[in-house]
Amino acid sequence: MRKERERERERERERERERERERERERERERKRDRKRERKKVCVCVCMREREREREREREREREREREGEREREKERERERERERERERERREREREREREERERKRERERKRERERRERERERERERERERRERERERRERERGERERERERERERERERERERERERERERERDRERARERERERERERERERERGDEGSSAKGRRHEYQPCPFCN
Repeated sequence: MRKERERERERERERERERERERERERERERKRDRKRERKKVCVCVCMREREREREREREREREREREGEREREKERERERERERERERERREREREREREERERKRERERKRERERRERERERERERERERRERERERRERERGERERERERERERERERERERERERERERERDRERARERERERERERERERERGDEGSSAKGRRHEYQPCPFCN
């Protein structure tokens, strides 16, 4: 709070300095206008110029006295503002003290309510934790039963796959036996054809020996 008041005073001083600079700029503009007006006059009289310079110096001294008076009045205003700020500080200090006491009473009431609330919350939390553990235990049991059933199903699937593999092996053995039988039949047919060719050869040879017609008679 003290820092805030100090900053406020500094801002006020800065605003006042800005106003003073603005007044000085206005006076400078006025001097320039005066000089400009004076330059328009066609006067070559040295005495008149000297008197004019003297009047300018007098005007400058008057302006300086005016500035000094303004500074003095500003100091008085600043002292008055300081007295006002001091009264304001005292009033705020009393107000803060009253508010501080009120806040302290309020905090005490709030702490009491908070202790009671936390105690109720802890009790609810303990109850929720008991329920959570119970649900967790039931969930684990369900999952354990489900895993066991899944393992049993997997074992059954594996047995089924093994039976299927055995059936496939049996089918393969049967195909092997069938191919072996087919090869045996093929060999048998081949032997049969060999015998037939042998029989035909023997018959032709016998016929050639048995009957030899005369080529001249025929």
